[in-house]
Amino acid sequence: MEPAAVAECIESELPEARVAVTMPRPNDTDHLAATVVSPAFEGEDLVDQHSLVYDSLEEHLTSEIHALKLTTYTPAEAPVDAPGVPE
Repeated sequence: MEPAAVAECIESELPEARVAVTMPRPNDTDHLAATVVSPAFEGEDLVDQHSLVYDSLEEHLTSEIHALKLTTYTPAEAPVDAPGVPE
């Protein structure tokens, strides 16, 4: 599954999310890494934040996505290099 398609799935379930998806291993489309910044994560623990993202990809996990390294932030927690954070 292409990184842009993964980002679209996440953004469709978490509309205010800012998402960056990459392939950290060259020539390996089964292993992806996603950084997601969303106000939906506010007040949620890390497990629940990740569950929100995994739920958005449920139909693709194990069939089109073998592994996903996931990093989540609320807008207040996001580092300056996170997707969509103003400089």
